[in-house]
Amino acid sequence: MPRQNDIEGAFRAAIKHEPSGRRTLATEDFMRHLALANWDWSLKEANEWIESHVSTFKDITTIEGQARTFMLYNPNGGL
Repeated sequence: MPRQNDIEGAFRAAIKHEPSGRRTLATEDFMRHLALANWDWSLKEANEWIESHVSTFKDITTIEGQARTFMLYNPNGGL
């Protein structure tokens, strides 16, 4: 049975740390980690959760569609 607190853990596990120091998250990776915790979400549901629960990641997707990419940013003025 899926647990509510597994969602945040799946989000954290899906964050990629690039050598440049940039941190990104792909919706598809988030969904993959959710599935490991018995959550079966669509791309749309995963994007909606990110947009409503996470304020420190912005959408940097360059193509149309629900498969999106988010990047960690400093909401106080810097990237």
